[in-house]
Amino acid sequence: MIDKLEMFILLASERHFGRASEKMGITQPSFSAAIRHLEDKLGVQLVRRGSRFEGLTPEGDRLLVWAQRIVGDARAMRAEFQTLRRGVSGQLRIGVIPTAVSHLTRLTIPMLEEHPNLDLTVDVGATTDILQQIDMLTLDAGVIYTIPLAEKFTQIPLYRERLALLVHQDNPLAQAPFIDWPDLCDVPLCLLSANMRNREIVMSHLLRAGRTRAPRVESNSMLTIISHVERAHWASVIPDGLLDLVRHIPNLVTRPLPGAGDEVALTFLAREPRPPKLEALLSSVRRHAPVREV
Repeated sequence: MIDKLEMFILLASERHFGRASEKMGITQPSFSAAIRHLEDKLGVQLVRRGSRFEGLTPEGDRLLVWAQRIVGDARAMRAEFQTLRRGVSGQLRIGVIPTAVSHLTRLTIPMLEEHPNLDLTVDVGATTDILQQIDMLTLDAGVIYTIPLAEKFTQIPLYRERLALLVHQDNPLAQAPFIDWPDLCDVPLCLLSANMRNREIVMSHLLRAGRTRAPRVESNSMLTIISHVERAHWASVIPDGLLDLVRHIPNLVTRPLPGAGDEVALTFLAREPRPPKLEALLSSVRRHAPVREV
């Protein structure tokens, strides 16, 4: 039953039989047969079918809640028994917003050094995508901006992200005695994509300062943005966590921007008991970012 519930969760996430079966590593007919067997076993229709996947039925929506709980508990149980034999092991999967990548290593490197049998996968993405994958059990945790969330999530504040201007050394702003947001109203900018929370934060500052122009370049990759600023007379706004990185790049200059900054948090499902690999991450957080849970 557990394997079929895992298939059902994957189908709800992918919303496509072909993609779900490919990720599961089985043929689509075998995958579809497993979902039908689950429906027969429970005596309800779970999926609306036409020529393609059309969504979950109300019963399917309800089962998804149960399936996530049951599969999550089953995985945690297996991991706990495995930990008793080998110590903390397996694959820890973390989603992280682009601006927080450099900070993440302060938590993960000590954790990996302490647990040599634990491996790490890091996916960079938008906050909404990270939350969805945590909910669907394809990620164990995420590093995102602190936002109001449903009670099923737990957030642990990590740090407050402040912003800085990034420009080429030949840009006039590189020599200005002080930089404020109105100074960026007419500057060609390279910013993160519109679906990123950092883009919303930066644009809120710029709109209040009177800027109406869209960025010249946008990307979901901070490396792409930094590379464009390095090779042209454009500018960007970056988090202070990247300052150490860009200081080593020739021709680039950073200048602090005013503002209290936005809080970044570690987010995961509020489920007990927690998987040992997640506990290993939380232990690293407590040592290197000792803050309260919210």
